[in-house]
Amino acid sequence: MASIQELRQRITSVGNIKQITRAMEMVATTKLRRFQDQAVASRPYTEEITGLVQRLAAMLGEELEARPLFCPGQGQKSLMLVVSSDRGLCGAYNSNLFKTMESWRAERSEEIDYFVIGRKAFQYMDRRDFNIVRYLAEPGLEAMDYAQAAMVGRMLTSEFTGGAYGEVFVLYSAFESMVKYVPTVVPFLPIGGGAGQDGEQQEAAPAGEPLLEPDAETIFEHLVPRYLETRVYNALLEALTSEYASRRFAMKNATDAANDMQDTLRGIYNRKRQESITKDLLDIVGGAEALK
Repeated sequence: MASIQELRQRITSVGNIKQITRAMEMVATTKLRRFQDQAVASRPYTEEITGLVQRLAAMLGEELEARPLFCPGQGQKSLMLVVSSDRGLCGAYNSNLFKTMESWRAERSEEIDYFVIGRKAFQYMDRRDFNIVRYLAEPGLEAMDYAQAAMVGRMLTSEFTGGAYGEVFVLYSAFESMVKYVPTVVPFLPIGGGAGQDGEQQEAAPAGEPLLEPDAETIFEHLVPRYLETRVYNALLEALTSEYASRRFAMKNATDAANDMQDTLRGIYNRKRQESITKDLLDIVGGAEALK
């Protein structure tokens, strides 16, 4: 049984941990709000550019078969971009992502190469039999802006058009709510006729007879790279938002657990202190009786 001195030290230690977890919860809440606003603000643009690509693809029709980004690649391997966190203390965020990745890989028969964003994914995959082609360590995920996301999109496109891969995928955690963030694998290349951000086929909007200046083919040539860059950027924002939502939830649970532990330790401490006082009083009374 712990002594009163040890219990006092444990209560102090738990209190210090609680201060740290509460501070981390507050920081995660602040950053979550910022990244969530960015993710929500990017969705209308993402949806609009996706719809525009679908309408132009419907107008071009069979001409898409001559475009390499809309046809399966020549390579026999697949390429996946994995987006995880750089730091821990975010609950089951990374472990759920890795479970999804392992399950997806087990279902594939071809060889798979990986691009990695996030230190936790690199550490996990580097210790196992994953073929990491490129680890994008700088800048960190939190510091990435649209320019860096566009560069990643161009790298993936270059690898695909180079003939080394037949397909390209992106694995990230899709943010659905403050308590729900789902690890998701979406096809990136080749571009499906009407595929949305979630990889599901969507019905193309009626093309109609719009007046286009310049022509549809020229617009399409400039729009497709921007569409791919936007998909990468949106995936990074969703992953970052999910990470901070998970960290906020984990730190809140840790703070609540520290509160409960402190209450339990204080109860034990008070009982032992009361027992010590009672024992001292009994010794005094016994001594006084012995002197009579």
